[in-house]
Amino acid sequence: MINFQSIKRALLTTSVVAMLVGFLSGCESVDNDRIPPFNVYIPFNSQAEWITYGVSGAADYRIFHKNTRMPAGYPWSVQSASGYGGVLLCTDLSADPVAYDLSCPVECKQDIRIQVDPEAFNARCPVCGSTYDIFGANHGAPLSGPAAERHYGLQVYPVISNGATYRLVTR
Repeated sequence: MINFQSIKRALLTTSVVAMLVGFLSGCESVDNDRIPPFNVYIPFNSQAEWITYGVSGAADYRIFHKNTRMPAGYPWSVQSASGYGGVLLCTDLSADPVAYDLSCPVECKQDIRIQVDPEAFNARCPVCGSTYDIFGANHGAPLSGPAAERHYGLQVYPVISNGATYRLVTR
C-alpha cells in the first residue's frame, strides 16, 4: 500500500534541498538550455490516451522514447518526436504534469539518460552522478554533483492542456 504521507514528506525534503541549493548558489541562474534543440511532439488525443499513457498523482512518471517505442503501445506517428534523449513526463508537488529531456545536461549525449530514483524522489545521471529535482517546485534544478557545481538544470518541455487533452511540444 502506498504511504502518501512519506511521499509528501520526501517530496517536501527534495524541494527544500533544491531551494537551498538555489539559495546557496547566489545570484547565478540555472542553465537549463544545454541540450541541443530537438523537436518534441507527444500528443494525447483523448482523455483515454492520457489515462493510459499520461501521469497523475504525486511522484508519478513515465518515459517516452520514440526510437525504442517507449511506452509500449503508445500510438507513435510520423509527426511524433521525443526530444534529444527521450522525454520524462512526471507530476510536480501540485500534481501538475511537467516534462524534461532525459539527457543529462552535464554529459550532453543522447544515450546518457537520467534515471528516476523513486525512493529518493529525484533523478540521477548514471555517468556523472548528478541528481535533479524532478517532482518539486524547482523543475529540473540540479541538487548535487557536477550539475549543481556548474548550475546545469534539465531541459524542460511545456505540457499544454485544454482541460480535456494534453500535448508535449517543443518550446
